[in-house]
Amino acid sequence: MDNVTVKKYTLKKVETTNTYKVDYEKELNQAQLEAVIQKEGSILVIAGAGSGKTKTLTYRVARLIEDGVNPKNILLLTFTKKAAREMLSRASMVLDSRCDDVEGGTFHAFANLILRKYSSYLELQNNFTITDRADSEDIINHIRSNVIDKQEKRFPKKGTILDIYSKSVNKNIPSDEVIEKEYSQFAHCTEKINEIINQYNIYKRKNSILDYDDLLLYLRTLLECKPEVRKKLSNQYKYIMVDEYQDTNTIQAQIIKLLASEHNNVMAVGDDSQSIYSFRGANFKNILDFPSLFENTKIIKLEQNYRSSGNILALANEILLKAKEKYTKTLFSTIESSVKPALICATDMKTEAEFISQRVLELSEEENIPLNDICVLARSARMTYNLEIELAKKGIPYKKFGGMKFIETAHIKDIIAHLRVILNSSDIISYNRILLLLDGIGAQSANKLLPVLVSGDEITKENLPVRNPQSIIKLTELINSARGDILNPSKIVRLVLDYYIPILQDRYDDYTKRQKDLEHFLNLSEKYMSLEDFLSDLALEPPDTSVTDVEEGANKDEYLTLSTIHSAKGLEWKAVFIIGAVDGRFPSMFSFNSDEELDEELRLMYVAVTRAKTHLAITYPIDMFDYSTNMVLSKPSRFLDDIGQDILERWVIQE
Repeated sequence: MDNVTVKKYTLKKVETTNTYKVDYEKELNQAQLEAVIQKEGSILVIAGAGSGKTKTLTYRVARLIEDGVNPKNILLLTFTKKAAREMLSRASMVLDSRCDDVEGGTFHAFANLILRKYSSYLELQNNFTITDRADSEDIINHIRSNVIDKQEKRFPKKGTILDIYSKSVNKNIPSDEVIEKEYSQFAHCTEKINEIINQYNIYKRKNSILDYDDLLLYLRTLLECKPEVRKKLSNQYKYIMVDEYQDTNTIQAQIIKLLASEHNNVMAVGDDSQSIYSFRGANFKNILDFPSLFENTKIIKLEQNYRSSGNILALANEILLKAKEKYTKTLFSTIESSVKPALICATDMKTEAEFISQRVLELSEEENIPLNDICVLARSARMTYNLEIELAKKGIPYKKFGGMKFIETAHIKDIIAHLRVILNSSDIISYNRILLLLDGIGAQSANKLLPVLVSGDEITKENLPVRNPQSIIKLTELINSARGDILNPSKIVRLVLDYYIPILQDRYDDYTKRQKDLEHFLNLSEKYMSLEDFLSDLALEPPDTSVTDVEEGANKDEYLTLSTIHSAKGLEWKAVFIIGAVDGRFPSMFSFNSDEELDEELRLMYVAVTRAKTHLAITYPIDMFDYSTNMVLSKPSRFLDDIGQDILERWVIQE
């Protein structure tokens, strides 16, 4: 020890500071920051439209990991795989690759993962098969054929039965109640429908098959009935985040509650004002009831909008004031614009369509707004039929989202096939389609009939190669009588509809909805002076594509968007048109007697308005005839009543 030199060290106390790689205060506004740094407990983030909810979730993932949380203890549930991937990818860019280890995905994907791991607890094989909708319909169809009498015509088809079952599961209500509320025309079949559903569930269980609804049902059962599994999973996923919480159904809300049973660390992010999917089973009450379901919930509101101008948000806020049930919030923005939203009155639907197509050209050519940044939104897909014809005439390329296009729906194809045969007796393809609509006529019978029908010879019972020729005689009588009025398309359409509607009622369970399309089709025909011109205009938009690109030299990568509002949620455009905003259609008159349904229609208008960045035009015709009530609809949407000119300008189209 004597030969060892001992070095003396001076110790200095180091003041520890809580430092982070990411400058959260710089990157986030005050409300976003509050949500991100809140670590423990239940948090409800009411994220107004365009307020940066994705950014908030992304930065919270990064912050939790920086705070020392193991990524494998974080669960991020979204409604699409794409959303989960995008958030975790962004989180990795904000922080580092540790974010890749976060468990993220859809409710159904998460359920599949857990059920395969714990299948034995539910007496399931871990190699169970997940069926898609088509497979499920085939199973139901097989069971259906053994349950019902083959002669029984007014019985729901396989797809309708599956819809009844799925709504029962997702809304957590008995199938009897679903039938009573939404399918009352099949009330007399309730017992047999329930028998089919029961056998469907037995069949799946016996053959180790799960459909999409079963994934949620079995996961809830696992968490409820196996406390040891629930405790293990809850301790594994110590921090749970749910995106678009307003779109959850009852079962999903119950699953979240069970998963959080050991810690109550749940952040739900959503906007009650964008809850528009009740028809899919989403429960609007989930987001309203969150604070009562989770103790000591902290509510944070994101109200700064990064998408729209202040003028558009002023209108959105006015609309929201009319909602009966809501979280009160006021959107604001630093984006300024001299352009105010406008409510535009048109004399009829054709004038409305002409105005929009002309205005689209002006925005594109004179104001240099790309077609890709312009959108026309509609309450339902059929509201754009007139516009589609006008766009084709002007050579404006477009793509349509949400709902099938006009001539792609089966019942409209049926009507057009009749009209084509009336115009052209050699149209074998159309002849074949309308023959197959008839009872007792299959492919072989149709093949025998076609040569006789297109020959031009007189049709008699004796020269028809079928056992029951009466339906063929009736069809040929319709065609021959209609050919005398080629220059009166609307008269021909009326004749065809009178003939076709009994067929429609027999073939389609939702014939009442389809019948409204046929009434609209009749309206379209009244604008034309010849059947040939009418069919030619309809054919300008090919039935096998959703893109019209008829302008010579047009940029095929650029197109105007036509969309239902439901399909546009989460998207944005610089210029937005909301078409057909007439009271009775938007909101639908079917919602008038229900406060809940009327409120959802109002939220739909709010979603539509908040898709626009700077330009917003809401149009309505004043002579829209509704065949279901024999009323002329002429007033603008009630959601726009009592909104001042300083917020919503009023225009009238002068022809």
